[in-house]
Amino acid sequence: MNITIEDKEYEVIENIRDGLDVEEVKKRYTDFFDLYDYILGDWAYNKMRLKGFYESNNKNVKDLNNIKNYKTYIKENCAFNCKYFLLKKVYKKI
Repeated sequence: MNITIEDKEYEVIENIRDGLDVEEVKKRYTDFFDLYDYILGDWAYNKMRLKGFYESNNKNVKDLNNIKNYKTYIKENCAFNCKYFLLKKVYKKI
């Protein structure tokens, strides 16, 4: 399944416990997230948080925002058993 946010297309990679609320993502999305290859959203206290991640081969990647570490991020920084989702940016071929 794909969704569009501010003219950018994202593939839904994971939607754990129905964590994806597209309208809420659209409200919280800013151009800050345009840089990232992935967006992770999680819920705590009925509020959605967004975090950007890069592909492992992206020149801007660090351990903190490397997509291969997103499960560790969830375990260490999100509420136990929280609802969350992972979106991957779809890059258009020219």
